Amino acid sequence: MSPLVDRFGRAITYLRVSVTDRCDLRCVYCMAERPDFLPKRDLLSLEELDRVATAFIRRGVRKLRITGGEPLVRRGTVDLIHELGRHLRTGDLDELTLTTNGTQLAVHAAALARAGVRRVNVSLDTLDAARFTAITRGGRLADTLAGIAAAREAGIAIKLNTVVLGGVNDDETEALVAFAHERGMDITFIEVMPIGEEGFGRGDRFVPLDRVREGLARRFALIPSLHRSGGPARYWQVADTGRRVGFIAATTCSFCATCNRVRITASGRLEACLGREESIDLKGPLRLDRTGRELHRAIDAAIAAKPAGHDFAEAWSRPATRRGMHVTGG
Repeated sequence: MSPLVDRFGRAITYLRVSVTDRCDLRCVYCMAERPDFLPKRDLLSLEELDRVATAFIRRGVRKLRITGGEPLVRRGTVDLIHELGRHLRTGDLDELTLTTNGTQLAVHAAALARAGVRRVNVSLDTLDAARFTAITRGGRLADTLAGIAAAREAGIAIKLNTVVLGGVNDDETEALVAFAHERGMDITFIEVMPIGEEGFGRGDRFVPLDRVREGLARRFALIPSLHRSGGPARYWQVADTGRRVGFIAATTCSFCATCNRVRITASGRLEACLGREESIDLKGPLRLDRTGRELHRAIDAAIAAKPAGHDFAEAWSRPATRRGMHVTGG
């Protein structure tokens, strides 16, 4: 089968697969306090998720990231990851990874390592227990820290992801870098994006990452790095620690010219751009045609329609309608 290349010549080699819209936290910038979750019948089954991910791998995807919601709250997610690990063993896939809030990692870290997961992104927006509870609407910092410790014990590399919110956690960036680097972890800071039902901080909490980097440079010696993780982050190395600090400036700095990513929602919609509302249904083709021909036609149509880039500047001006989701990447 032919590789997936859009009309701008960008090869699609990175697939994000959301296995659920549910989460055990209710982060204020991501999800409503009482979200309207999809009924189970509307979700792709684990077998369907395997089929669609495998279809993309056969078309040239080399990196697969499992996301949510919180992916580990769905029963069977670890089994799915284990099945997808066969593509690592054949050499058809370079990396199988996960984005998580860490609350379930203490239970599943060892099994994830056995499945072939070598690196995970963990969302951590604060080191203050009370602030963590406020940001997540009831979460416990201790659960995420225990998950991080368990993953490290299992031999899984951790990268922290922090969404920077003005007046909420923007005073912790130095402490978060120190925390990560002292434990051998990289960290990426992310600009809050105009997605999610709540629209929390859609302007009043927005902090440009140039300001964050300038503040960190007063404490740490930052050296530009050529490292690329396959995602949108741009990295700097801290001279004293040898570890990296990444920045995903989705609003103030467009990285669309080199975008190699698409996303499948838990309900089977293929989103060619996270910053736009357009999507194409894959669930129908998956269920109506076991040969895969209709699925590949739908994938081709979505890739052909992939836009040149997002328009978050325009998105700030419209109401947020997209369901809650992790906004972390890299």
